[in-house]
Amino acid sequence: MASIPVLVPLLNANEPEARLIEIHVHEGQAIRKGDLLFTLETTKAASDVEAPGDGFVRLQAQEGETLVVGAVLAYLTETPDEPVAARQTVSESKPAAVENQKHRSESLRITKPARALAESLGIDLSTLPTDRLITEAAIRQMASSTGQPARLPEAETTSRNAAILLYGAGGHAKAVLEMIQSIGAFRVVGIVDDNPALTGTSVLGVPVLGTRDALPALLRQGIFLAANGVGGIINIEIRVKLFELLTAHGFAFPVLRHPRATVEPSAVLEDGVQVFANAYVGSSAILREKCMVNTGAIVSHDCEIGRYAHIAPGCLLAGHVQVGERALVGMGVTTIIGLKIGEGARVGNGAVLLADVPARQIVPAGKVWTG
Repeated sequence: MASIPVLVPLLNANEPEARLIEIHVHEGQAIRKGDLLFTLETTKAASDVEAPGDGFVRLQAQEGETLVVGAVLAYLTETPDEPVAARQTVSESKPAAVENQKHRSESLRITKPARALAESLGIDLSTLPTDRLITEAAIRQMASSTGQPARLPEAETTSRNAAILLYGAGGHAKAVLEMIQSIGAFRVVGIVDDNPALTGTSVLGVPVLGTRDALPALLRQGIFLAANGVGGIINIEIRVKLFELLTAHGFAFPVLRHPRATVEPSAVLEDGVQVFANAYVGSSAILREKCMVNTGAIVSHDCEIGRYAHIAPGCLLAGHVQVGERALVGMGVTTIIGLKIGEGARVGNGAVLLADVPARQIVPAGKVWTG
């Protein structure tokens, strides 16, 4: 068999590097697919790297090294003494964009988007710590602690034409696909769907590559970004489980904001958020990770939308409304100012909310809810 490279995966869409904190195998060790090989660390979390196949380990990195995404951690070979490519040094494996960051100081490690954000906020780079990789998240935290406005990363901060995978081939997936294409920052390389009958077909010209069984191979090909194309309008848990599946495989989720959506500069959009065409997100609103503001919905000033929540088309949330995690607010729902919609609640289409909605409460379509 040909040697199998074990690569540094993209653990966070805004960090092009990861630190190798532990090697769990030794040179020449025989391993099986799924065995634990390495533990990597970014500024957000630690993550394990498992063997993509069977073979003998030929190490290409050392504990303590900081490596860029796509760098070779090891090769898996058919024999313990099979020749492999010469090991690159850390500096040789870094792209020019990272190397160019050294012009200020050899000791400062900062991503390009983080540098741009720091400069836009007037943060003195000489005040940044040198014992870690500085990302946008770190800059935003620093900015918030000093009272300066900060925003989470969006598609504009991702390298142009970055490869991205779309999960789902249904009607909602079409809307996500065309939104991604309208953004222009990504290249949709293919679609994964759980229906095996769709493999080999296409959706709006984009091929369906297979079922979830294809995910490991896609990662090995260097596709580290994914978009969830399942709306979960009937059962939001399906959407949640797909996010968890993709996260477990090592995919990251950029913010997707349609060019025809309006998002005020002070609003905060966390990783994996989707904001569709003609939606409005008001001043100081917070959209927690992986939530969705669908077509034509209005999220007014100071609202907070919880993780995985779905704000359906045409919904109108007044100011200071809080929507709990995994809640579904149906099409055309309107609210008064300042109310709370609890975790896991389902509000039917066209309902009018005049009082708080408890967690996991079901509000029938068209109902005037008074509590």
